Order: sequence, then C-alpha cells, then structure tokens
Amino acid sequence: MQNSTSGRLRLFVYAAICLIVLISQGCRRTEDRFVLALEARPETLDPLRSTDASSERLRQLIFNTLVRKNERFEYVGELAEAIEPAADGLSITFKLREGVKFHDGRPLTAADAKYTLDALLGSDSRKAAPFFEGAGPDRQPRIAAIEAPDARTLIVRLRKPWPELLANLVPIGIIPQGSAEQQKTRPLGSGPFRFERYDESQQVVDLAANDDYWEGAPKIKLLRVRVILDANTLQAELRAGRISMAINTSLSPDAYRALAQDPNLQVVQSPGANIQYLGFNVQADLVKDARVRQAIAYAINREDIVRNLLLGQAHVAHSILPESSWAYAPGIVYTFDPARAKRLLDEAGLRDPDGDGPQRRNEDRPITLKISSSNVVARAVAGVIQNELKLVGLRLEIETLEDNVLRDAQRNGQYQMTIGRWVGGNQDPIFLRDLFATNGAFNRSRYSNPELDRILQEATSTADRERARTLYAQAQEIISRDVPMLPLWYPDNMIVARRNVGNIKIDPSGDWSFVRNVTVK
Repeated sequence: MQNSTSGRLRLFVYAAICLIVLISQGCRRTEDRFVLALEARPETLDPLRSTDASSERLRQLIFNTLVRKNERFEYVGELAEAIEPAADGLSITFKLREGVKFHDGRPLTAADAKYTLDALLGSDSRKAAPFFEGAGPDRQPRIAAIEAPDARTLIVRLRKPWPELLANLVPIGIIPQGSAEQQKTRPLGSGPFRFERYDESQQVVDLAANDDYWEGAPKIKLLRVRVILDANTLQAELRAGRISMAINTSLSPDAYRALAQDPNLQVVQSPGANIQYLGFNVQADLVKDARVRQAIAYAINREDIVRNLLLGQAHVAHSILPESSWAYAPGIVYTFDPARAKRLLDEAGLRDPDGDGPQRRNEDRPITLKISSSNVVARAVAGVIQNELKLVGLRLEIETLEDNVLRDAQRNGQYQMTIGRWVGGNQDPIFLRDLFATNGAFNRSRYSNPELDRILQEATSTADRERARTLYAQAQEIISRDVPMLPLWYPDNMIVARRNVGNIKIDPSGDWSFVRNVTVK
C-alpha cells in the first residue's frame, strides 16, 4: 500500500513538473517572438488584392514574386533566375529557380505562376487593372496567353509590346495552384516567413521562419507583426521592450531623437527613396496659374525645414524620382528665393497693394491646404509653409481631414493644395506618366500637357534605355517648370529597435524583405 501511494505521489510530482515546464515553454515562446510594429491595419492578407502599404509589408514577408527591383530600381528576377524578352516585344520567358518550395512543402513550378496570373486576371482586384487597356466593358487584356510548357518555364505572350509588364509583376505574390480562396484567411506562399494566425481583434499577425527558404532560413524564428495606431503608445511599447523593431512609422523627429537616448534602444537612419510632396490641383482657383505654383516653390525653405523641423531625417528632393534611379534628372531646381516668389506673384496678377503687406495679395480668397489630421509631421510642416507664404504676401488656411476623407478629396479634385507621400511607386519612371499624363491613373493634380503626353508615351514604349533616359529627363524638365507637384524631400528610413537587434540593413525603398536577415543577440 505504501509503495502504491508513493508511486502515485511520484507520478503526481512528475506530471506537475511537466505541466510547469510546458507552461514556461509556452510563456517563453510568446516572449521569444520578435515583434514588429505596423502603423495601420492591413486591408487584406491576400497577395493578389493587397494594395495598401500595410498589406504589402506582410506580402513581402510571406510571399515571393517573379520580379523585384534592385538598388537602382531596375527589374531583376526573384523567383525567375532569368528573364528573356522576345526581340519583337510580344513575349517574355521566365526561367524559374529550382528548389523553391511553398510553406506546405509543395515545389513551386511554372504551373503555379500561371495559376497565379490567371487568378489575378480573372478577379476584380485593383492589382489586375494595369493588365487591361481601356476601362469598363470595352477594356482589353494586354496579355494574349500564359503558358507553362515545363516546370521551370513560364511564357507570357502579349497582344502588343508592353514594357510595363515587369513593373506590374513586382507586387504579385506567387501562390500554389488551387489556393486563391484560402489566401484571404490562410495565406500560403514561398517567402521567408510562413503564416500561423491572424487575431483581428488584437490586430496581431503571427509568423514563423520558413526553415526551407531558398535564400536561407531567417535568423528570427518566431515573428509577430502588431498594429499600433497611436504614436504615443508605440513609444511607450518600445521603451517597455514589448516592441522589438519599428520601421518607418509616423513618429515625430523629436520622438526619434528622444528614443535614441534610451539605453535599451537604437535608432538606425539611412537614405530613403520614397517622396514627400506638395500637391496642387492645377484647375483650382489661384493655383491654376503656373507662376503662382512656381512662386510657392521659391517661397518654401525646404533646406531649413529638413534641418530644423525634420532634424536632418530627410533629404531635399528635386524630382519625384529618387536620385539613385537610372532615369533621375533634377529639372528646374527651386532654391529658397522670396524676392523671386514676390515677382512671380506680381506677374500672375496677385499684386501686393502696399508693397510689403502680408496676407494682402489674396486676402478675400485664401488658398486652402488640406492635410491628414493623424500625421504629426504634416501638421508641423503645414504651419511652417503657412508662415513662409505669409512673408511673400499669400494667405494660406490649413484644413485637417481624416485619412480616408483626405484621399477621397485628392482623388476627386476637391482641394487646392495638399501634402502627401508616395511609397514605392515613384521608384519607377513609368510613374511619371501615371502622375502627370492627361488622365493618368494617379493624376490627382488634374494636370494636362500634350507635349509631356507625347514624351511620356514614347519613353514608356521604347526598349532603348538611353533614349528612354533622355526622354524622361525632358519630362522632368517640363514637370518641374509647370509644378503640378512640388517634390519636398525624401524621408530617410528610420528604424527603432532593441539594442540586441543586429544586421539592420534596409534598402532605400523601405522594403521589409531585409527582416529575414535581422539577428537577435
């Protein structure tokens, strides 16, 4: 009897120890997760439908694409180890890499790539729109056929030459055959991290390392992406150690400087390629005259704003394209010149009645600058611009709007001036056409110039790189002269991380793919 009781006691103690170990392992598993901050909720997990920045960040972690951009923003292969365009421009052949597997162990083949593109083209996704010419029921597909003659060969046949195919393949994550419907709730790709769960109520996405990843297993084994909307909350969570790294969030320049003083944190700053801009509706009252837009460009001291307000966390821009782009040209450079601004306003008929009276040129018709109410930096910048325009005699009023309302106003042309940022798109010179060609996809400036239309049409159609470079330089000269949009600066990549986080090497685009190489001591 005693032996029996003693045996049961030993079993009880053993079970209790096992339970404690399991609980501690579970706690440690949660604590060991590397936590990335995301500043906005992702609209979708589906890589064929993701167009917002947050969804695209997740896509970069979970999926691979056929094509990516290199450091000069040229198109090179990712899943494709070779890209072979036909001499007549009517087809492109992609040779896929060997040994790539999806997260469920299936090998990735050309049949999967064909399935992905077929699923995209058969959907109503915004990512599918560029693959069609025209709009509505009369739109025509640019792709004539997609073929997968063997496991490693994908052929895309075009109805007519379309140089933009590679650009539009960059954001298309390749998915396995038959998986289109599940991608909305259980994304399945071939990227460095595999999906575990999405807690929508807590706004948390849990990922795990893909140890069979074809470029090498990530150093981080458990990754959590956590949405934090409030900048003050983000700072507190970083200081408390509950966030491992925050990449290009909307923290103020002062906040970055303060966080850099925390002994447990590091701030890593590097040049960025995205663009902050001042946009004009060129059909709106007062700013419809290019001389007024030029005057505003000369009246704003961008160097001073970058130095003193942004605390050196940006670089002044003279083009929408980043300086590292193969097609970059500065066009007309607008330096700070208030006297020249005043002369241009006089020429445009906005004369200063007493020669030096602020807010006299347009006292009864102020220009309205619409900005995001949630963007701390935009609000501060708007105040500086308001004061600088006052010094040359222009009255500016600032109106803050919720992000969705502001975007609608920009799309519908219900503004005179606005502050915005383009992320990613400005890295391709084709984007100049989308922004500034008559009826361009993102022409929120309502700008139209037949000469520019002709130049951009030829630039986006030619396969001759040097000819395209010359044409894009001409285009940037015209755009800078007419100023439908004033490039302000390229915000630097700003990363806050725990001190034990290493190998933080982000490229200028701000792409999150570098996360797979991040280490934790």
